[in-house]
Amino acid sequence: MLDISAQIDALTDMLDAPLAGSNRALLALSGAPGSGKTTLAAALARRLRDRHISSSIVAMDGFHLDNAVLDARGLRARKGAPETFDSDGFLHVIRRLRAGNQVVVPVFDRARDIAIAWAKVVPADCRVVIVEGNYLLFDEAPWRELAALWDVAARLDVPLPELRARLIQRWLTHGLSRAAATRRAEGNDIANARRIEDRALPADLVLVTQPGPPG
Repeated sequence: MLDISAQIDALTDMLDAPLAGSNRALLALSGAPGSGKTTLAAALARRLRDRHISSSIVAMDGFHLDNAVLDARGLRARKGAPETFDSDGFLHVIRRLRAGNQVVVPVFDRARDIAIAWAKVVPADCRVVIVEGNYLLFDEAPWRELAALWDVAARLDVPLPELRARLIQRWLTHGLSRAAATRRAEGNDIANARRIEDRALPADLVLVTQPGPPG
């Protein structure tokens, strides 16, 4: 398991320098689907709140293309792959956040499998923006342009067998049968995870999750 407390301490300490020189710092949490980015982002936000540092979490999932668009492009079965996001729109929003502006961002509703347009406000006085997503350190166009915008960039690295188990469990909790959940994980999510690994850009910190005990 990941020692989340130690990793949060390390990430928080890494923010000291950028926050000393700017009104806002951008911290990227990158990794494969199911790697624990959302959990870590929430824990980090709580730690920053304890230190009286304002923060906001921006999830890349809000930039999923709508299912109707994916259907028209024949990409519905590949939802979650790089080409199924509004990558240019995401890059534009990150640049606006980098500038220290108030920015309104979309939010993904996983239960309904849709993005809700402009559903969250990141205020201008937000000191730390925690951005979490699969392709934040990804060496393909235009995603690779993001790397220069992060003050701190971390990647979560989960061994493939554990990642597979997590992803199957994720789809089980969404009501899929065991067979359907396994097909969804292996046919799409694992393919995306391998692509992320093959095209990964350097991170300031790599957070490695060790497999837990059997059972």
